[in-house]
Amino acid sequence: MENVIVWFLLATSIAFAQEPVELDLTEAVSYALEHKADAEKARLDVDNADAQIAEVRANALPNLSANAGTTYNALLQENILPGEIFGAPGESIAVAFGRKWNSTANVQLSQTIFNQAVFVGLKAARSTKEFYQLNAKLTNEEIIEKVATAYYQVYQSQQTLENLQSNLELTEQTLKIVKGLYDNGLAKKIDYDRSIVALNNLKSNRQQAINAVDLSENALKFMIGMAIDQEITLPEQSFQPTFLPGIEFGISDRTELELLDKQIELLEWKKKSTVAEYYPSASLSANYGWLGQGDEVPLWNGEDKGVFWSDLASVSVNISIPIFNGGATSARVRQNQIEIDKAQEDLQETKLSLQLAYENATAQLENSFLTIDTQEENVALAQEVLEDIQSNYELGLASLNDMLDAERELSTAKNNLTNAQLEYKLAEVALLKSQGKLETLKENNL
Repeated sequence: MENVIVWFLLATSIAFAQEPVELDLTEAVSYALEHKADAEKARLDVDNADAQIAEVRANALPNLSANAGTTYNALLQENILPGEIFGAPGESIAVAFGRKWNSTANVQLSQTIFNQAVFVGLKAARSTKEFYQLNAKLTNEEIIEKVATAYYQVYQSQQTLENLQSNLELTEQTLKIVKGLYDNGLAKKIDYDRSIVALNNLKSNRQQAINAVDLSENALKFMIGMAIDQEITLPEQSFQPTFLPGIEFGISDRTELELLDKQIELLEWKKKSTVAEYYPSASLSANYGWLGQGDEVPLWNGEDKGVFWSDLASVSVNISIPIFNGGATSARVRQNQIEIDKAQEDLQETKLSLQLAYENATAQLENSFLTIDTQEENVALAQEVLEDIQSNYELGLASLNDMLDAERELSTAKNNLTNAQLEYKLAEVALLKSQGKLETLKENNL
């Protein structure tokens, strides 16, 4: 009975997992930002930055340590002393110092009074966290871009399948017409056979389109971090342009630029940390300890067993002043400045590339918008031509080649329209990215 219950629960859970999940673009992006490994690793980097700040801060806080130990001196070291000390002039006497057992316990406190490198490191650590936060934001934007692209490609493959299905239905109608004419002796057998071949070819193309839909859906599921065996459906929506081209925002909001600015800031802190090696440093240390000596283990014995305990304490201030290290610090400062200069060049190059991406995306958006308008007209015209040729074929005024060509032209026009719509959507994504507005895709489900 228990096995039956377990099997039932397992079967129920599997069946539940296989229920299709409907995803619009907003839901797909949100799911990816929550489940995709890249997004999670970016969040962990931010958490790791907090740990780095705590580590650097520890260098400015008091450091307290304690140690203890017991030593057994199997052979005591002997020192040679003049005999006059012991009343034996002219002789040398070997004397062993210490006792067989020594026990120590010591507590040490140290505190940095002044260390420019520590203070610079604290400020740099805070900038490091801001850097990781910006990097996490950029990672999320990259995920949004990839998810949107994969999402629209699913729509394209589905639309292509619908176009093939529509063309298949037209060819089936053509086959019925040809068969009727052939049965009545008004069409040749070769026309009937060619219609069957055309229908079979379309069926094969439809199967390929079905496979393309499956592949694009799997790519989308992988992109958002969803189990590949989970079925998904996309809601019905228009695969049409959602806003007109010509809107200008510039590139000032790009996370890539903020990230490069923060990277330059970190390099500046790195240089300041190197310069801090020129500064003197000061620290305070204090020690307090106990020492036990005797011929017995001191830990649990006292003077009655010949064990004597004494304490000791010290306080010291340490000052370190760098004077000359062969120019090593100066060389590192120059290296740091070169890294800053290179990062500045990267920033300028990135600004130029982002401007190029913005101009290209705007041009692509405008071109795709015009192409969609043209292809919509082509589809309407191809549909009219096909209807006219079908009527003429039935009247014997057009050939089968004309009708099959018209069907292919209609199919091509529909696929061209679908491709133009996809290019427009991808240009939308590229334009929003160039403007630093990718979050719009998540918020408005464009």
